[in-house]
Amino acid sequence: MNLLSKFAEKITTKLLILAMLAVPFAASAQTWDELSQQQQKILKPFESRWAELNPEKRSRLLSGAERWENMSPAQRKKMKQRFKRWQRLTQQQRDAIKERFKKFQDLSPDQKARVRKAFKRFQNLPPDQRKKLRTHWRQLTPAQRKRWLLHLRDKRSHDS
Repeated sequence: MNLLSKFAEKITTKLLILAMLAVPFAASAQTWDELSQQQQKILKPFESRWAELNPEKRSRLLSGAERWENMSPAQRKKMKQRFKRWQRLTQQQRDAIKERFKKFQDLSPDQKARVRKAFKRFQNLPPDQRKKLRTHWRQLTPAQRKRWLLHLRDKRSHDS
C-alpha cells in the first residue's frame, strides 16, 4: 500500500467521523421548540436558522447530536480537536479531502480493507519513520510514485 493511500485512509477516517454526523436520523423535522433541552444545547449554533434548514439537514444534525450525547468525554475531546483541524483547512484542502473520500467510497470492500490495513500499519510505525516516509513520498515525481506503487503491488502479490 502506498503512502498516498495511507494518507487517504487517514483523511477518510476523519471524513467517516464527519459523515457519521451527517447520517440521517429517524426523527422527523421538528421545530426548535420541540427539541429537547440537551438537543438545543448541542445544536445552539443552528438555532437562528433552524426553521430554514431542510428536513434532511435537520435530521443529520439531530443524529449528530444524539451521537455526541453518547460519546465519552475523551471521544468528545478528540472530536473537537479533529473539527478544529478541519476548520483550519482551506476550502481547496477540504474539497480535495471530500473528493478522496468519494473515491474511497467507490472502492470494493476488498480494496477498502486493504487501504484500512495499510493505514493501520502506517499508524503503527514510529513517528520519525512516518515522517521520513511522508517526506520521501512528497519528493517523488508522479512517474516515480507510480513506479513505486507498481513495485509495492508486485511485491505484495509475490509475498502472498
